[in-house]
Amino acid sequence: MADMFVPGVNSRFNTDKLVEDLMRVQRIPRERAERSVQQLEGNKGHWQEVGRRTNALRDSARYLFSFQHPFSDRIASSGDPSVLTGTATRGALEQERSFTVQQVAQADRFLSAPLQQNFRIEAGAYTFSVGDEEISFDFGGGSLRDFSEALNRRGRGILSASLISVSPGTTSLLIESRVTGEENRLNFSGAALTLGEELGMVGRTNDSRRSFTEGAVNAPSGSSSQIPMNFQVPQDGNWVLSFETSTAIRGDDASSASRPPPGPSIPSAGSVSHGGIVIENEPSSTPVPEWAPPPAPVRVDTMNVLSVTFADGSSMQLPPITDSADFNTRQFPLGDLSGRTIVSLSLVNDNTHRDINIRNVQAFDPNALGGVRPLNPVSTAEDAIIAMDGIQVRRPSNEIDDLIPGVTITARRASDRPVSLFVEPDREAVKDAIISFVGNYNRLMTEINVLTRNDPRVVDELTFLSADERADALQRLGTFAGDSTLMHLRNNLMRIAGNAFPTSEGRELALLSQIGIGTDVRWGGASGGGLDVSRLRGYLEIDERVLDNAIATRLEAMRELFGSDTTGNRLVNSGVAFDVEALTRPFTETGGILAQVTGTLDTRIGQENTRIEGIDRRLTQQEADLRRQYAQMEDSFRRMEQMNNSLNQFGQQNSRQ
Repeated sequence: MADMFVPGVNSRFNTDKLVEDLMRVQRIPRERAERSVQQLEGNKGHWQEVGRRTNALRDSARYLFSFQHPFSDRIASSGDPSVLTGTATRGALEQERSFTVQQVAQADRFLSAPLQQNFRIEAGAYTFSVGDEEISFDFGGGSLRDFSEALNRRGRGILSASLISVSPGTTSLLIESRVTGEENRLNFSGAALTLGEELGMVGRTNDSRRSFTEGAVNAPSGSSSQIPMNFQVPQDGNWVLSFETSTAIRGDDASSASRPPPGPSIPSAGSVSHGGIVIENEPSSTPVPEWAPPPAPVRVDTMNVLSVTFADGSSMQLPPITDSADFNTRQFPLGDLSGRTIVSLSLVNDNTHRDINIRNVQAFDPNALGGVRPLNPVSTAEDAIIAMDGIQVRRPSNEIDDLIPGVTITARRASDRPVSLFVEPDREAVKDAIISFVGNYNRLMTEINVLTRNDPRVVDELTFLSADERADALQRLGTFAGDSTLMHLRNNLMRIAGNAFPTSEGRELALLSQIGIGTDVRWGGASGGGLDVSRLRGYLEIDERVLDNAIATRLEAMRELFGSDTTGNRLVNSGVAFDVEALTRPFTETGGILAQVTGTLDTRIGQENTRIEGIDRRLTQQEADLRRQYAQMEDSFRRMEQMNNSLNQFGQQNSRQ
């Protein structure tokens, strides 16, 4: 059955198919141009990936010899981090120090007595002070929570308050200073003092300070001094004996006893003259015994110079002082001596070359200064007291950054055990930087090998690839086979990795392989008796055992291996990392080799897209022309059919007549 033709609905001659068949041939150049664009964009993506890999290698290489290279990084490790920790900057020297944390710095924290939860605080002007800082505010009256919130809003980070339920049904108010140090005591005045007494937080008291000296007491070397005290240590409170000491070191005197004596003075023997002739008498001679220099005096060096004497005649040695040209405050707790009477403080200076001064000798209760004493202190304001290599220091904060240049130590808790602090190179940072360098080197080498070789074994050797990554690598395999730019980069990278570089250890450390990095280092060059082709493709391996040993014992030479100054102008001009950075710089810098390659591809892609746009315009016009021509043909055929039908009808009518 013939297909039914409906004018205006379908084409008698299947025009759409005829036009499509004709246009399919015309589209071949466009499809070819599209495939060219896809290939060019794919190539551009491959070059961009090479650029990313090259830039990553350049960055990791530059890090190994730049101003911020990891070989100068320092870390501070503590023998007991629960007692003391530390941080170090690049300027810190490698060293070991011994610390004893005798006391950590604390801030005043005062707790009230248990209060009913509906306790009301009266309106008033409340004034608190922490050291020299004063916090004052007007409170309109309200609950404990209202007062706590008002104080926290105005505390400026130095004072805060909180509510603690010590026992069921009651609430205690905790007011605490945020600033540590003995000089930063928390004080109350005005309505705040009245409130503190009402809450059972503080009580009024007389200043407990007792002073025993006026001015400084000097004890030159070889002398002694006594400071009368006649002080009975109270039974209550946490009393301390406080004083300041300084020392002055004398130089060795050039004593005249070290020279021989001049001997007797002998008068002149005289002379006789006669007739203008003078005859001198023979000079007298006095035999002098041979001089032997006296023995050098024994040098005495001791810091145990202070002791206290009690009313019963007994005495007790105080801890040793330390050398300091400036007066340093020292404190000795008297808690174990409560009830005993201290008659005097003795300074016996047996040193032969050290003068000692002492001043401001006083006893006091740290909790009863300034007329206010906490009744229920959670902690009291105290300085951190730390002995570094036997030298006692006091600081208002637990973070101390002025003892060791470039090192900040943090006291965590008091302990009578010395804790060692080691300042040493950050060897883990060095190792991580080297591993990153080797990893980026191998990733770039992998990319180059895949793009320039047609051998599937190149991909098979990369056992770390996932299934998708392996399929992608096989698709890219040999895309730039024989490309001179990539081959030049690959060959020069391999050359640098095998070169020798000058270091302070000479031939003992001049190659990467001598620190455990090379193409075949993990097996010592043995590969089962046969040639392993994969080891000829330029990948680097790491023998971690050898690398760790080199980092531990030969760090300075390793730094020179990666980058060093051989001319003395403080500019790095030699080393593995320096040469790798110099090689990769022209590839990755703005307007460099890779930028030019991708720029050329962008130009070609633009040209192909312009060509496609022109082809599209031509194809659109051709298709429109074909459809118009076929439409005209069908219209002519339709008119011919209509004329034929008219003639047939006219003939039929004439035949019937």
